[in-house]
Amino acid sequence: MTESKVMYQTTAINTGGRNGESRLPDGSFSVKVSTPKQMGGPGQGTNPEQLFALGYSACFNSALEIMIQQAKIEAKSEVTAEVSLKSDPTDNGFKLSVVLSVAIEGQTLEATQELAEKAHAFCPYSKATSNNIDVEIKAIEFN
Repeated sequence: MTESKVMYQTTAINTGGRNGESRLPDGSFSVKVSTPKQMGGPGQGTNPEQLFALGYSACFNSALEIMIQQAKIEAKSEVTAEVSLKSDPTDNGFKLSVVLSVAIEGQTLEATQELAEKAHAFCPYSKATSNNIDVEIKAIEFN
């Protein structure tokens, strides 16, 4: 079996948990983190679920663009990640779920779904979440 090699690595630092700050050590990005109002927090910053949605949608759309290119299609694509924080009755904690809405310009819903499923098998975020959280892939019309 071939060993994986590190292609890229990054680090993020958080202080204060859900009501603190997350930053990159090089100072290029910093964000105030805040518990959403719907969960009893101040809601005056970005929350971890929003950050996860930003990362997953970008990573998935990059994987989708590779699948589009391999299919020799020239089209724009858009991926919307809807991340939900749900109660987890197994430990009285929390768990995540994601709905990825995928649109490809000029493609049928069937063709979009097929390319999206291929991207799902290829995307590093999808691989990381496989069998860990519920992820639904849904083709939608491109607007």
